Amino acid sequence: MKIEPYLSFNGRAQEAIEFYKSALGAKLNMLMRFNDAPEKPAGGFPPEMLNRVMHADLSIGQSKIFVTDGCAQGDKSFSGITLSLQVSTDAEAEKRFIALAEGGQVTMPMNKTFFASAFGMVTDRFGVKWMVINQKPM
Repeated sequence: MKIEPYLSFNGRAQEAIEFYKSALGAKLNMLMRFNDAPEKPAGGFPPEMLNRVMHADLSIGQSKIFVTDGCAQGDKSFSGITLSLQVSTDAEAEKRFIALAEGGQVTMPMNKTFFASAFGMVTDRFGVKWMVINQKPM
């Protein structure tokens, strides 16, 4: 069993994909737009949805996240969810932290802690919360 996050970006999924490719080295495994769906609902999709992302599959290191524009209705909020990005060096922690913070907000600057040689928290430009960590052996 495993859990893989599925993030809705309310019309900004393509932008988020490009951002995570640049910031985290994400690899796009698959992308389907609403107009590519093999089955359409009765009456079809609204015209403004046709070129939006129905489903995308991204690999970030050994992990996956799924991305969608969803139905692009209302503001999407990632409140209560934080993604933890575990890296193997302090230099990589700093690099990824700075990249995720671009256009976002640092909520805890990168620093040493009792459990990590590098740890910081940031909310990216899409409102996704991240913890970047190079964990010390316990």
